[in-house]
Amino acid sequence: MRDFFRKYVLKNLGLKITSLFIAILLWWGLAHDPTVEIPMTVPVEFHDAPTNLVISSENQFQVQITLQGPERTLRAINASQVHAVIDLQGAAPGERTFDLTARQIHVPRDVEVVQVVPSQFHISFDRSAFRSVDVRPRVIGSFAAGYGITDVSANPPRITIEGPASRVNAIEAAITDPVDATGVVGQATFMTTAYVADPLVRVQHPQPIHVTVTTARISKASGQP
Repeated sequence: MRDFFRKYVLKNLGLKITSLFIAILLWWGLAHDPTVEIPMTVPVEFHDAPTNLVISSENQFQVQITLQGPERTLRAINASQVHAVIDLQGAAPGERTFDLTARQIHVPRDVEVVQVVPSQFHISFDRSAFRSVDVRPRVIGSFAAGYGITDVSANPPRITIEGPASRVNAIEAAITDPVDATGVVGQATFMTTAYVADPLVRVQHPQPIHVTVTTARISKASGQP
């Protein structure tokens, strides 16, 4: 018994006492750290979305939550440590309402979620679609007296867009950023970008658009070059 006591109790006694003292200090600090609540806004993450299905709602998916926990822990917390997750498994084209509860908010240890606003999200889904549309150049500017635009072309003349099928099918053309052709006499080419106005539809492979503007002298009598 004496050997056991000497080997397992007295060995490194100084380190053991120090460790015990530190543990007591930590316990005391946590026990006396007041519990507080703080609000936080975090984006909603969507997991396990079905293939070829996209969200067709324009809502900004954010949630306002209230966290409760030790003051020092909450003071050091940041949004990257908090995750609000909605599982989209089984979703189909159409509308569906998803609950968002405290159990779906992932937070650090010793932190509790006491409020979630909103507690539901109503989301519309549509099939993902692709479509080729014309590029429509937009030209602005003023020209030398007697000159006017005789031709405008874009290269590439068409681009592919993608997004929810109903939104993609409603797009007539992709529009370029304004090209200022002020003072062009003859022909000039400008590099710009094309976009679609619908925020849920995007250009599949963004690339520079080269817009060529041709001007010529216009006949006053006929209005033609």
